[in-house]
Amino acid sequence: MMRFARTLLLLLPLAGVPLAPAGAQQTDEQLAARCTELGAIFDRWGARRGEGSGGPNMARLGAGIDCQRGRYAQGIRTLEDLLQRNRISFPPA
Repeated sequence: MMRFARTLLLLLPLAGVPLAPAGAQQTDEQLAARCTELGAIFDRWGARRGEGSGGPNMARLGAGIDCQRGRYAQGIRTLEDLLQRNRISFPPA
């Protein structure tokens, strides 16, 4: 069931955010949406919960701060790295 939910999540397009053609510069709005999307995926599938979980993921928190402050490239790079290290699928940019 979990695998199906992941696949479904990856198939859903970003609502209201047009995709930029390959090689085109993305707008801040699109980059902010990408940050939100990747952060939500990590929070859903990669965050450890419960007793003995070790506390919050500092890299995830830092990426969220980067995204909030407009440093989208850094935040996105960190989130993509976290997702890859945790073997969590995510949609391409």
